Amino acid sequence: MRKVIHKFEIEHLQVLDENGNVDKKEMPKLSNKQIKELYETMILVRAFDEKSLLMQRQGRIGSYLQVKGQEASQVGSVYALKDKDWIFPMYRSSGALIARKQPISVLYQYWGGDERGLISPKNVNNFPMAIPVGTQTAHASGAAWAEVIKGTKNVSMVFMGDGATSKSEFHTGLNFAGVYNAPCVFVCENNQFAISTPREKQTHAKTIAQKAIAYGIKGIQVDGNDIFAVYAAASEAVNNARKGNGPTLIECMTFRMADHSTSDDAKKYRKDSLVKSWEKKDPVLRLEKYMKKIGLLTDAYKKKVFDDAKKKVEAGVEKFEKTPAPKKDDIFTFMFKDMPLQLKNQYEAFKRGE
Repeated sequence: MRKVIHKFEIEHLQVLDENGNVDKKEMPKLSNKQIKELYETMILVRAFDEKSLLMQRQGRIGSYLQVKGQEASQVGSVYALKDKDWIFPMYRSSGALIARKQPISVLYQYWGGDERGLISPKNVNNFPMAIPVGTQTAHASGAAWAEVIKGTKNVSMVFMGDGATSKSEFHTGLNFAGVYNAPCVFVCENNQFAISTPREKQTHAKTIAQKAIAYGIKGIQVDGNDIFAVYAAASEAVNNARKGNGPTLIECMTFRMADHSTSDDAKKYRKDSLVKSWEKKDPVLRLEKYMKKIGLLTDAYKKKVFDDAKKKVEAGVEKFEKTPAPKKDDIFTFMFKDMPLQLKNQYEAFKRGE
């Protein structure tokens, strides 16, 4: 005899459409001031992104991975967090870090090859960027469980791309969080390509969000270019986690408008027609349309926001380029809190010039 023992559904959430119209029933409670904060942060992220590309081409920083097109997925998610909550960023999470008070000058240190650029600001729990694909998901689950053990209400949020969901660490992280009911929010920025591999060649699943079902946790898919939908889903997930109601996997349907990195040429594997179709869904333009409709966006205000963002970025660049380079000794002195004997011997040999 066969019988159905469980049925599952995956919701897709959109609040703000491409024409700037909102679903009032789904619209999260945000004041005009908060909407402006979200917009200003997204513009700052884009200004940082554009400057970073130019600086890489000029040889002033190393390889860089652009955020363009994914600002809503990152800014909207972290806006639901408190400073004491943890975020575990991936290599494309510059936008999330900027929204989490990481100084622009410090971020440029990182992209310039200085690991001090990943030191978190005081009183803000930003973990360093993860370069290996997917490893940060397991780290985030562990950190979330550690907060439970310590008796806090702090939440952990981790960012990953769609390609990371094909890695074992992703499944380890979700399974651990599910088993221990860890207060962890998994944010998958499904930008349709894992470098050059399209999403449909990575998994036969209809959605990435449904992967949560296997681990007994909530999964939801949102329009990742709709900052209101992202914020609404993230807020619900964060609140549930904080109340002890378990983890959530959020799949943000978005698109990276740029190459995978500054060493990539996306034209070799993406059609221009696909890129142009996503340009119409630009998260910044979509928010601007809505803000114009409700009288929050004037030409003067928009110009001021753009000018202020450029000034902040240029000030960050100037501070970064005036920052003294790290000492060669740092490779030894920053390795461990208490230097082990073997490293001490190597350090002494280094100082002797051996």
